[in-house]
Amino acid sequence: MDKKIKVMTVFGTRPEAIKMAPIVLELQKHPDTITPVVAVTAQHREMLDQVLRLFKIKPDYDLDIMAAGQTLFDITTKVMRGLDDVLTKEKPDIVLVHGDTTTTFAGALAAYYHQTPVGHVEAGLRTGDKYAPFPEEMNRRLTGCIADLNFAPTETSEANLLAENVPPETIFVTGNTVIDALHHTVQDAFSFDDDRLKQVEFGKKRVILVTTHRRENLGEPMRHVYRALRRLVNEFDDVEIVFPVHRNPKVREIVNEELGGLRNVKLIDPLDYEPFANLMHRAHIILTDSGGVQEEAPALGKPVLVLRDTTERPEAVSAGTVKLIGTDCARVYEETKRLLVDEAAYSRMAEAVNPYGDGQAARRIIEAILYHFHLAEDRPDVFMA
Repeated sequence: MDKKIKVMTVFGTRPEAIKMAPIVLELQKHPDTITPVVAVTAQHREMLDQVLRLFKIKPDYDLDIMAAGQTLFDITTKVMRGLDDVLTKEKPDIVLVHGDTTTTFAGALAAYYHQTPVGHVEAGLRTGDKYAPFPEEMNRRLTGCIADLNFAPTETSEANLLAENVPPETIFVTGNTVIDALHHTVQDAFSFDDDRLKQVEFGKKRVILVTTHRRENLGEPMRHVYRALRRLVNEFDDVEIVFPVHRNPKVREIVNEELGGLRNVKLIDPLDYEPFANLMHRAHIILTDSGGVQEEAPALGKPVLVLRDTTERPEAVSAGTVKLIGTDCARVYEETKRLLVDEAAYSRMAEAVNPYGDGQAARRIIEAILYHFHLAEDRPDVFMA
């Protein structure tokens, strides 16, 4: 092995970019031992570009695959074809993919076809139901079958991998890189550009931040959630709901029917990562069906009510920072109201220990790669909550 290795990062969506950006920046700190190569698929175009600008990352390769009405078949085949050419040209020593997107699985499979080692960042998350979430659960399981190095964010993720007979020496518990990204992004003096956010009285109002986008929640489940929110905002004068509404027309239609025109409800367009992270920082409670928010909000001391029946991130549920509440209208209302009226219940969630990271995950991942390639003598330290 030469004294320098080529490490290729592959990602294509905003969540991947947020969590891979700290790794890209960390790779750049090792010019004597690492040649970094960044390949993006642009599975999400605009949202990906927002993150690249924020972290000042210029990709070496941009497949630019996004197309209107794209299907999972389209994404998978375009990523495979595009990365075939990139891998043939660059011949990296290892390819790093993140999490559970279609880019993740297709990127890992392309590397496997080139007999190139794969490092899986955020490895070991599981719900146990291959259709929840869809297609993410199978994307991460299949990527795990290919991966040579597994960067598990928590001990729970490590346990999942060990239960699947993944060799222990290939697993590194690193913490989650999303905490690294938050440390880079959240500022107490941050100023919002969005005119509607400028109108929010964060010091006087208790802001409930809401996000919904999961396929399994489309239709009546979402409608039930929004009706609970409507009841809450009519009951509490000091509560304001801020809702960055997903661009999916099916989501927008239901949101406007149930929440449009209500006082103390601000329906805004989706936010770039930087303002969204700072909005989380200023929110009082967060209601979401997102996976990433379940990791980010606990690091900011925010109670999270998850609008799902299962989660691949059980650590925060065990720690008490996150609670699964599903989408039943009565339950969404009751659980949110409890946090508004019961100070002790709120404090228990807000002050629980964040189980996801300490801002050092990217460092541990790079140290693990160097250790694997015999460019470092010591195995990296283990993240423990």
